[in-house]
Amino acid sequence: MKKNRLCILVAIAIAALAAIMVAQGSKPASPPGEATVKFDDGKSVAIQYSRPSMRGRKIFGGLVPYDEVWRTGANAATSLKTDVALDIGGASVPAGSYTLYTLPDANRWKLIINKQTGQWGTEYDKSQDLARVDMKVSQRSSPLEQFTISFDKTGGSSATLKLEWDTSVASVDVKEKK
Repeated sequence: MKKNRLCILVAIAIAALAAIMVAQGSKPASPPGEATVKFDDGKSVAIQYSRPSMRGRKIFGGLVPYDEVWRTGANAATSLKTDVALDIGGASVPAGSYTLYTLPDANRWKLIINKQTGQWGTEYDKSQDLARVDMKVSQRSSPLEQFTISFDKTGGSSATLKLEWDTSVASVDVKEKK
């Protein structure tokens, strides 16, 4: 009898899990996102990433620990592809493909531009770093539920790259190298 009861409970649990998955429509917990900027000469920069949500969790200093390299999103590593050589926060970045990581802290962040591409987000190899640049950190007036990367165009060949989540905003200038 105990074995039958256990089988029934397992079947109920599987059915409940299946119902949850159907209700979610197999929607990922951290859906894909893209941030792009097109400069006046037609050249562009694109960032592909996954967008985790807060879901009631403490984000920075909690889910994302301070002073540890973060994959800057979720799932696969966040990728940057650029048609043109860039100056990102003072670092020279040739045209090509890269992975972005960050090193968050309560008062300052570093953007890490890494030459390794195509890896899972947690597979960070420091020896592949092209550059580490300081980011400006500010606070939002209200929390942002879902992690968001964006570009604010500031001129014909320049933009500000912004990373926003919870109440944190980290930003850095991006310019076409001439």
